Amino acid sequence: MAAKQQDSRKIVARNRRASHDYFIDERFEAGVVLQGTEVKSLREGKANINEAYASEQAGQLYLVNATIPEYHGGNRFNHEPRRPRKLLLHKRELNKLVGAVRKQGQTVVPLALYFNPRGLAKIEIGLARGKKLYDKRASIKERDWQRDKQRLLRDKD
Repeated sequence: MAAKQQDSRKIVARNRRASHDYFIDERFEAGVVLQGTEVKSLREGKANINEAYASEQAGQLYLVNATIPEYHGGNRFNHEPRRPRKLLLHKRELNKLVGAVRKQGQTVVPLALYFNPRGLAKIEIGLARGKKLYDKRASIKERDWQRDKQRLLRDKD
């Protein structure tokens, strides 16, 4: 993603564990069907997508296990915090994701939940392959080396 796009969106929740547990092959932006109190709760910056994933039901993609807490001013019209939420994608993207999940056994994981510049709630999802334990160790080793290398270059100046 371009740096300009990163600056123009207000991130509500980020799934930091996704890059540790999975190889992210492709990224997609999807809309989310939300109720009014869910949007208000998101605008307060409350959401958790760490345990969430996307699953296919009846030809549609749904976000499962994402937690958006109840809005404190929502009274009896409040929403259910962990309900499945429909994801809005172009037909070609939807077919690509569903095909990869069915044929190749890949997983669709949410990476970030945010508001775009127009104020619409969007979710960045990734088509992912699971990492083995030795892959995770290699990632940690590479990250530590990059950090040490930056430290050495900074101290040298």
